[in-house]
Amino acid sequence: MEESCFCTAPQLTGDWLGARSRLDEGGVRLLADNTSFFFGNAAGGVRRRALYAGHGDYILLLDGDKLGVKEGLSLKLRAEHRFGQTVVNDVGCFISPTLTADLPVFESDRLYLTNVLLTQSLSDSFAIFAGKMDTLDGDLNAFAHGRGKTQFSNMAFVFNPIVGATVPYSTLGAGFVVLRDKSPIFTFTVLNSTDTSNTSGFRELFSDGPLISASLRLPTQFFDMPGHQLLGGTWNNQTYTSIREAYIPYPDVAIPTTRGSWCLFWNSDQYLVVDPEDETRGWGTFARAGIADQNTSPMAWFLSCGIGGSSPWSARPADTFGVGWYYAGTSRLMGPRITNQFGPIGDGQGVELYYNYQATPAVRLTPDLQVIIPSLSSIDPALVLGVRAQLIF
Repeated sequence: MEESCFCTAPQLTGDWLGARSRLDEGGVRLLADNTSFFFGNAAGGVRRRALYAGHGDYILLLDGDKLGVKEGLSLKLRAEHRFGQTVVNDVGCFISPTLTADLPVFESDRLYLTNVLLTQSLSDSFAIFAGKMDTLDGDLNAFAHGRGKTQFSNMAFVFNPIVGATVPYSTLGAGFVVLRDKSPIFTFTVLNSTDTSNTSGFRELFSDGPLISASLRLPTQFFDMPGHQLLGGTWNNQTYTSIREAYIPYPDVAIPTTRGSWCLFWNSDQYLVVDPEDETRGWGTFARAGIADQNTSPMAWFLSCGIGGSSPWSARPADTFGVGWYYAGTSRLMGPRITNQFGPIGDGQGVELYYNYQATPAVRLTPDLQVIIPSLSSIDPALVLGVRAQLIF
């Protein structure tokens, strides 16, 4: 009986003798998981070896209605940390093969509070929010998202990296969202222009101008199958004096002082097959594209595409898979400045294949293969092999 409970429980720690369910019914929900990466650079790149890294994610959700505070009010707290060594430096790339293992602060193993977000629903279709928030949950896509824990591991397929020069990972802000059938269709946010993952953010708030972000995500029914089309853009009013990237560091290269930067991005997901007996299962295509201000962004344009979704094997209904390709075009203005310090630079590209195997509802194992061509021409293409393990507590 105990083994059966372990194999079917959604969390490894179970229901805490019923306490977890009682808390949930009372408006308090606790979520925690640990994602480990045992990845290695097997050929090419800068250095060939296997490394271990990981990420811990701890979330507290408070429902103001159930708690008797205020109807439609909710609070989200997220604390997270990373540990170990990732393969970024060994590959010699600027797009991380294991993004989550590099967050929230690259090469730091401290615990950071990256979300303290209040949301107030004013109707079934409109809500406002304010507080400290991380930006990784934006740029939604059915087959290429998942925070690097449940779908692809590579940064290029978790979100559109074209936003890296304008959007920090975690900072203070406020905005509103328009919903349809509980899904966001339009989001508008005003954020602090700089990253404050490791501080409260109040001292830095708008000290170097604001960041404005907006996105529209509309459902579609091409081929009588569900899908989405998303279009968005950002404007950051901060002063740029060097190359900026919010998720992993770029080379410390000075640029002419420039005020403000922008980017535009698009993504789509389109189901091609949906299980007639279970509409939550299916697979299809995804694509992303974007352009950015070449005066401030090391990446001028970006493109990715692929397929993903539920396993086609009916015996493995909870498994997922994905195959993706990306191409990152280097800015013709920023490229020469990097070249002066690091040698010839071109465009970067890569491929990732993964299969996400559900051992139990609380344990997922994901073999992963990536081929990465770094933008630095002096570095040979890298073959990255690894296994990701997610444990849900």
